Amino acid sequence: LATREPNNEDSLVLYEKTLSNIQEVKAREGIVVAVVTQGDSQVHKMADHVIEIPPCGELLGPILEIVPLQLLAYHIAVRRGCDVDQPRNLAKSVTVE
Repeated sequence: LATREPNNEDSLVLYEKTLSNIQEVKAREGIVVAVVTQGDSQVHKMADHVIEIPPCGELLGPILEIVPLQLLAYHIAVRRGCDVDQPRNLAKSVTVE
């Protein structure tokens, strides 16, 4: 996951690496679902499915990204027939002091 920020050279390097990773997945006939900031035309051209989030600051970005990804995971689980209300291998732990 990488974002491109004009004033941050490191973010550009990470963004270019992400584009390279997308190309590698596509070369192996993988399906790419990308969460991008509105206006990111490069990823739109490369990804099979794109979920857009509005432009925001660095600290708010992960919060806006996680919501569509959790919804995606939920709908995939429902489609696969998984019981999303009773996940397997989930153990409750209660500590009494």
